[in-house]
This record gives sequence, C-alpha cells and structure tokens, in this order.
Amino acid sequence: MIMATREVVEKFFGLLAAGDPDAVAGMFADHIDWYVPGSPSLPWTGQRTTAGEVADYFRTLVANIVPEQNVDEVEALLVDGDHAVMLGRFTRVARSTGRTYETPIAMHFQVAGDKIVKMYLYEDTLKVSEAYSG
Repeated sequence: MIMATREVVEKFFGLLAAGDPDAVAGMFADHIDWYVPGSPSLPWTGQRTTAGEVADYFRTLVANIVPEQNVDEVEALLVDGDHAVMLGRFTRVARSTGRTYETPIAMHFQVAGDKIVKMYLYEDTLKVSEAYSG
C-alpha cells in the first residue's frame, strides 16, 4: 500500500528526530531534486541529486552543529496532492563558533509513491552564514 504524501513527510520527520541518517536517506528516491541554499563555505549547502547524498548531508550538518541543543518547531504541515510544505523555526548552535542562531524555515517536499523526490529548504541563509563566520 502506498503512503499518502502527509504520511511520507511525517515519517521523514520521525526518522530525522531519531537521528539515523541512513534511515532518513531511505525515504528518498534514487534520483532527487534537493536544494539547500547558502554560502559555499558551508559544506552542507547546495544541490544533491541522489538518495546516497542525503545521508552524507546529515552527517556533515551534524558535524557542524551541536545536535543536543537543536530546537525544531513545526508550525504547520500543508499538503496539496504530492506536494507538502512544512513551516517552522530552527534553532541551532554552530560548533565552530559556539554561536546560536534561530531562523524561520520552510521545507518544500514532493512525493512520488512512498519516496521523496524533491526537498528544498528555505531559511535565513545570511543568519546561518554569519553564525559560522570567524
């Protein structure tokens, strides 16, 4: 039985909270459209095109933040057919500088079958970049 878009995205967030990058990567199709805008100096930003790159993204991100100090607030999950948008707020601590940053976020997903085929993250990229700058 194929999961509905909402179920797929909610499962993604559940696996993300559990902290298993490989399980999270398993939620993605083999070929994906992934985009996290940001400074080229931040190694987790940019485009990804395969599910295999998803686990590496999360490992790189976790190496650069203090995960036990994350605060994730989900304000809404809006679903329209095979698209879903999560609106919320992230609070992170930059491991290299110790600076805390908070940013409103939106995540746009597209689902095909039981797999995520598109994920775009929208956040205050200037605020994120400044938290890591010397």
